[in-house]
Order: sequence, then structure tokens, then C-alpha cells
Amino acid sequence: MKFLTFLIVLLVPVSGFAQSVQWDVSLWGKRRAFTENVEKLAELVAQKTNGDFLLNISYGGLSKPENNLDGISTGQFEMAQFCAGFHPNKTPAITVLELPYLGVRTLSEERRISQYLYRHPAVVSDFSRWNAALLMPSPVPQYNLVGTGPVPRTLQDLSGLSVRATGSIADAMAALKAVPNSLAANEVGSSLEAGDVEAVAFAPHAHMSFRTLTSARWWTTNLDPGTVNCPVVVNTGALSGLSSEHLNALYGSVNQALDHHVENYEYNMKNAWQPLLTLLEVERVSFNENRLKEFKKVAGHQAALTWIADMEQSGLPAVDLYRLVKIALSGINPEEYLENEDLTAPTKKPVRKPVSKAVVVDQNLQVKQRLEAVLSAYSFDKSKNNKIERIQ
Repeated sequence: MKFLTFLIVLLVPVSGFAQSVQWDVSLWGKRRAFTENVEKLAELVAQKTNGDFLLNISYGGLSKPENNLDGISTGQFEMAQFCAGFHPNKTPAITVLELPYLGVRTLSEERRISQYLYRHPAVVSDFSRWNAALLMPSPVPQYNLVGTGPVPRTLQDLSGLSVRATGSIADAMAALKAVPNSLAANEVGSSLEAGDVEAVAFAPHAHMSFRTLTSARWWTTNLDPGTVNCPVVVNTGALSGLSSEHLNALYGSVNQALDHHVENYEYNMKNAWQPLLTLLEVERVSFNENRLKEFKKVAGHQAALTWIADMEQSGLPAVDLYRLVKIALSGINPEEYLENEDLTAPTKKPVRKPVSKAVVVDQNLQVKQRLEAVLSAYSFDKSKNNKIERIQ
């Protein structure tokens, strides 16, 4: 429970007197489905504190998106949003959620697993290096392709296709023998129209924001190569300076803000995205489910093994982090999983040199201890199909 003690000490306010506070919040682009969690949070915090605690949201006026974490680290502003893929080496612990073909199916699932992972001691420690505390995720659905060329009917048809994709999505495209291109998001619409790339991998809100549909002929409905993980973080110094009233208003508004974010995104998907595809006569392409499932299993497994090997070598408990995600994805109650797990069985993590059985058992015991520390902050409601429910 050391990480919980650390958080409690960190968040103890210097005074119980609630003085008027204004925080600067660094976002980018414009208000859209992706930023609704922050917009709703600002609204709720202002309401709960009668305007004594205000979040001043800036779209691009404080920093470039790839510099938002640095701005948090130096105290340039108090809150910011960024995506792990901007600089995976800075916050490697959460890149597990950006692995290709991980198997996340819904926004609610993305939200739940992200919040679960964000409380892991290794993740808390990873962000503390940047004077940053994780506040909430910004759930984004699975990416899919919009394209201009011949309509792909099979996975093999994607071979050689020039695709705008970054991070783990680029790795997923490379596994299909497509050719990833890391264009800046604001260049995508014109590049697709000019033929500089033949397809673009985005979530629906980004396809709409960056106007990829104006020249699109087709959209893949079920490729689902992965998504990005984009947390909202706060400066730990600013956080420790909040009164108990303001602290409660901030953290007490997170789940409401995320409820709004998910509901708003799903509403837009139903009432904006699909009708827009129909209006612009963009063909929906669905690949053979059995072949897709087989490919994802092989490609996803290989990507996970590579990630685990790299992260363990850098000192992160990668097996632990990956298992947490997969346990939650499977719908298994992690408490029951740990209770019934055979801790003498070797882990499946790749090793670069032989290890003794005693070392393997010790590693498994450490995993159990770390998992139990995280699980202590959660309850598990069997009436809800063993889904993880965060205690507030």
C-alpha cells in the first residue's frame, strides 16, 4: 500500500481554507469529442465550488501537444492532456494500452482498464518523474482506415498501401505489410487528397476533425488495429496546494466527466459519423472475421512479447502491467484469479538468459504482491459479471 500512502501524503492540503484558485489547462486543436471529459470537468468543478476553482482551458495557446508533459513537469501550467504515443519513452508504463490488437472493444472498457492501470505503483512512479499525477483517461475508440484508392476486400489487399499511422498503429499496419507514414495530423486531409498517402488511420472524431472523408472512397469497419491512450495529468505541486474542498470537487467530478465523455462520443458515433459516411457515399468495408481474428491473435501476441522484453529490460514490471490489462479484458475477477493462481508455475515472459526456478517463483510472488496492492483499492461486484468497479 506504499503507493496509496504516497498519494495521501501528496494530496494533503496545506490549509483547509478554500481560496479562489485558477488553473491553466493545455489542450490542442479545438473543442471536440476527444476533449469533452476536460470540458465537463471544468464545468462541474466550477459549479461545485461556486466559481472559486476555475479551469481555464486553452486550445494550443499554452504549448504544442507534444510538449504538454514537459509543461506540466516545469509548472508552466497546472493541467494538460497528451497521448502516450507522442513520446513513448517518457511514459512507457502506459504504452501497454497502445499495443496493437490488444482486444479492447468499447469506450467503457477502455475507460475502466485505463483507470485501473493508472493506479498501479509502477505507473504512479513513472509519472512522478515528471511532477505529474494521472487524473483521468480520454477514452478513444479503435482506429480504422479511411482510404482513397481501390477498395480492399481482403487483408492481403492492404499490402503496400501507404497509410498515415503513428506509434503502435504504425506497427499494426506494418504487420499487414502496409507502409506507415507519420504525417502531422493537420497535414492529413490535404495529403490524402493530393495522393501523398492512400489511407489514414484515425478514430472517427479525428477523421471528422481533420477532414479525411472529403476525398474518401472507403472505410474499414472492423480492422480495429488499436488506439491511443491519452491521459489528463496535473502538476503535483499545484495538486498539493489545493484545499480539501477544491480537491474533493476535482476528484469527485472525474467519473461524472468520464460518463459525459463516453455518452457524448457514442451519441456522435450514432448520430454523426454513420450518417456522414452515408451522405458522402463512403463504402463500409468489413473483413472476414475468422481470418481477422487469426491474424490479430498472432500479430498481437508478437507485439506483446516484444513490448514486454523491451520494458522489462528497462526496469518496468511489464509482465505485471500486461497481465493486469489482460485479466481485466477477460472479464475474470482479479481477486479470484490471484487466489487460484499457481504461483510456482513459470511466467510466460520472454527472458534473455536462463533463470532458476527459485528466481521465477520470487518474480511471481512479487507480481502477486503488486497486484494485491492495486486490487485493495477496488471492489468486485459479481452481480455485474465481475466487472471492475472503482470505489469513489
